[in-house]
Formats: sequence, C-alpha cells, structure tokens
Amino acid sequence: MTPMINLHDIDVTKFLAVLDTCEGNVYLVTSEGDRLNLKSKLCQLVGLTKLIEGGKIAEACIYCDNKNDESKLFRFNLLGDTGNAEIA
Repeated sequence: MTPMINLHDIDVTKFLAVLDTCEGNVYLVTSEGDRLNLKSKLCQLVGLTKLIEGGKIAEACIYCDNKNDESKLFRFNLLGDTGNAEIA
C-alpha cells in the first residue's frame, strides 16, 4: 500500500494544476476517513472547500494509486515544484 502524503499550506491553484497532470487516481483522505477521488472535479470542489483557509489548503492527506503521481505530489509539497503543469 502506498503511503499517504501529508500536505500543508498548499496553493490551491498550483495544486489543482498538478492534479490535472496525474495519471492515476488521487484521493483526499479526510480526518473522518472519507476518501474523495480528486480526479473528479466535483470531489475537488467538495473536498477542497472544507480544507481551504485563506486561499490555501491548511492540511490534507493524499493517497495516490500511481507511484509517479506520488512522487510528483511529494515534490510539489516539499518544493512547490509544479513540474510541467500549466497554471492559469
């Protein structure tokens, strides 16, 4: 089982741009244990709305099916590196 990535103080716009480049499913795991598939725009809206404070994600746990996506999101979390993601 792939470990979860704990995200802290994440820029929402950049995070969504990186999510759009992910190949596999990416889940937001809530403190209640709910898993929202962030590849779905509806789940993005529902899940991220709960976690946003002042335009940034305060704290979240992310689980990826794909190892490359996990590496991409880990790098984004650590360095703010969006890779090839285009930011509107």
